[in-house]
Amino acid sequence: MATVTTARPLALVALPEKGAARLAVQVFLAVAGTLVLTLSAKVRVVVGPVDLSLQTLAILALSTAFGARLAIATLLLYMVEGAMGFPVFQGTPEKGLGMAYMLGSTGGYLAGFVVMAAIVGYAADRGWDRSVVKLLAAMLVAEAVMMAMGFSWLSVLIGAEKSWQFGVVPFIVPDLIKVALAAVAVPAVWGLLPALRRG
Repeated sequence: MATVTTARPLALVALPEKGAARLAVQVFLAVAGTLVLTLSAKVRVVVGPVDLSLQTLAILALSTAFGARLAIATLLLYMVEGAMGFPVFQGTPEKGLGMAYMLGSTGGYLAGFVVMAAIVGYAADRGWDRSVVKLLAAMLVAEAVMMAMGFSWLSVLIGAEKSWQFGVVPFIVPDLIKVALAAVAVPAVWGLLPALRRG
C-alpha cells in the first residue's frame, strides 16, 4: 500500500534518485515549466469583454505533476522572469513589463498562482493525484484561494464591486471547467501506468 512517504507526483517518478543528474533534470523541468506557463498565458479565448487564458489549467497540471517543491520553484522562476522584464505574462508587453505590470491589476492573481501551485503540489505529494475526488477538492481550494487573493488586491485598486464584476464573475465557470479537466487528466494518466503507481 502506498504511504505518504512513498507517494510521488507523476513527473518525479522517473527522476534520478540523487546527485547532479537529479538536480539537472529538476532545473530542466522548472525551465520547461516556465515555457509552458508563458505559452499558456498567450493562448487567449475571448468571452465578451474578457480574455481568458489557459494558464490556470497549465498551473494546475504542472503542480500536480511536479509536486509542491518543484511547482513552487517553477512558479517563482516564472515570476522572476516576469520581474526582469521578459514578456511572459498574458498582458505583456502591451500592458507593461516587469514590476510595473506585476503590481498592477493582475498582481494578486500572480501571487495567487504561487499559492495555488503550493496547495495542489502538496496534495500531489500525498498521493491525492491518484484520486479524481481528492484532487478535485484540492484544486477547488487552490482556485478559491487564488481568486480571493486576486480579488483582494484588485479591490484595493478599483473597489470591491468592480473587482467582483470584472475580476471574479467572468472567470468562475471557465476556471471550474479547467479545474475539472485537470482533476480528471492526471489520475487518468496514473490509471494508464499501473507500474508507476506502485513506485
